[in-house]
Amino acid sequence: MKWKKDWGLTGRVFMTWALLLLVYLFFLGFLNMVLPNSFGMLLAFVVVFGLVQYFFSAKLVLMTTHARVVGEDEYPELHQMIGKLCQEADLPMPKIAVMPSPVPNAFATGRNPKNAVVAVTDSIMRTLNREELEAVLAHELSHVKNRDILTMTVASFVAMLASMIMQNAIFYSIFDNREGGGAWIIAGIVSVAVWLAATILMMSLSRYREYAADRGSAYITGNPAALRSALTKISGRMDQVPVKKKEEMAGANMFYILPALSGKGFKELFATHPPFEKRLAALEKIEQEMKGFS
Repeated sequence: MKWKKDWGLTGRVFMTWALLLLVYLFFLGFLNMVLPNSFGMLLAFVVVFGLVQYFFSAKLVLMTTHARVVGEDEYPELHQMIGKLCQEADLPMPKIAVMPSPVPNAFATGRNPKNAVVAVTDSIMRTLNREELEAVLAHELSHVKNRDILTMTVASFVAMLASMIMQNAIFYSIFDNREGGGAWIIAGIVSVAVWLAATILMMSLSRYREYAADRGSAYITGNPAALRSALTKISGRMDQVPVKKKEEMAGANMFYILPALSGKGFKELFATHPPFEKRLAALEKIEQEMKGFS
């Protein structure tokens, strides 16, 4: 396999980290200014929560999605398939998890390749043929190889911190006599802006990393047409799944190969994935490049 480093993804990762750091420092400085008596508590929470998110992000995602790590004796073909793809991609073997759901989907998580987990729903294994499933698994392994999972996990922290303050500002303003109600209300208003900025930055990177993983799947398998076919099948099957079942999975949308639920119009600004048709067109272009056409 000839792996081509995606400098577009690398540049976007660095830019996202830099901008999020500026937003984060501004937010902490602002909180220190308007909530001086509570800042120490908030900073301690930031440190502890950040460490938990870094070291236990994979376990938290598995718990959220109800995915269960499975052994080779339970799913020998799945282990064999991922093992072969890992050899092609020069990656260590990840843990493999399966989640019960009628929504055909897959995701990868973990802070680095040595601690990665690749998970699939039981329904996706029934929906796709072998080549299509390999293409989906290669897409997830590309996320691992690109190391974009950690970036998304840590990037989400700024938005989560702002969201926590935003949602609880009124409660704190009533019961925190040290700071006074006005300070918490101001903090809540600024938190809305911080949450918007962090979320837009995070979602923009999330959409691009899906293009990069699609390209990575094509490099690993040498078969971009299989991923196109897989995405089409998954999308078609998704339309038949009850909305309630898709809503149960929507909390982890950012990690899936296709979102359980997606928005239109203005909501696309906060979409975790690029438009479906554009992904298919990009894969078709990759296929032409691999065949030697201009």
